[in-house]
Amino acid sequence: MGITITPFGPADDQAIDAAVRIEAAAAAVDLPDFPLFCPQRLIGSVRHPMPGDAPVHLLAHLDGEAVGVLKLELPQLDNTENAAIELTVHPAARRRGVGRALFDRATELAREHRRKRLTALTPDTAPAGTAFAQMLGADSVLADVRRRLDIDRLDPAALARLQAEAQGRAAGYQVVLWRGHTPEEDLADIAYLEGRLVADAPMGDLAWEPERYDAERVRAAEIALDARGRRQYHTGIRHQASGRLVAWTVLDVAATVDWHALQQITIVDPEHRGHRLGLLAKLENLRYLRDHEPAVRVINTFNAAANDHMITINEQLGFRVADRWTNWQLTI
Repeated sequence: MGITITPFGPADDQAIDAAVRIEAAAAAVDLPDFPLFCPQRLIGSVRHPMPGDAPVHLLAHLDGEAVGVLKLELPQLDNTENAAIELTVHPAARRRGVGRALFDRATELAREHRRKRLTALTPDTAPAGTAFAQMLGADSVLADVRRRLDIDRLDPAALARLQAEAQGRAAGYQVVLWRGHTPEEDLADIAYLEGRLVADAPMGDLAWEPERYDAERVRAAEIALDARGRRQYHTGIRHQASGRLVAWTVLDVAATVDWHALQQITIVDPEHRGHRLGLLAKLENLRYLRDHEPAVRVINTFNAAANDHMITINEQLGFRVADRWTNWQLTI
């Protein structure tokens, strides 16, 4: 029968179940210490896409058995010349042309949607992914580093010193904590900060423009994350004179892995830098998470290898290098 590629959507329970099995098998082999995979996250992403995305999901069958899955993200509000790929092949079916067949079909679809570039992210600890990207002619455009914080190794005295230092520099600012959805009165400020991320973070040669956020898009993203079962912990820093939130950080816990959290965005408005607000927000959010998620033992975070400022903060907190990842870009 060979390899067949078929799209699937939110109503195709059988295909979604197959995708879950493939992703779970691959994660156990490829990322045993990094539990990115969560069934509810995958199911939610198919049934409730993020706002501003119109993804296509593909399932590959080899001799009638589902062995590969691909998600093609198609941004609609910005970066409309780009498409992002997440490709997974069951470990038992690798090196049999499944990945290439999925990629070729995704490329056809990207061209049909008038996309000029494909992007993907692979861990450097998986040489097959690197070799596949190089074989396709993709360029390495941005190096990321994953760092890991082991909660049991935290130094309370060191954290207390950092807290005192940050608070001493943050006169005129107030810490604000919340779980889940952003308070209505802060949505505009969070939209502004979210939209600054790509503009402020090192992007290397990755052709990715700043994303346009407004209050409606922030709220829609929160609803999509609810569908994925994500439990999110936020710390904002309010500038008391203006009433605006000018710094923000998020920690995220999956529905099915209560011992692991992922550090998401941390950002400070450029006009308010130099007051240790990023450090203060991360310290407060770490405490907030631990108060509500006592099972969490590990936190992982990604930074561009060139993001010296954020790396310094993370290493002060106790994050240590776990592995390195490569962002690939291919002009089609």
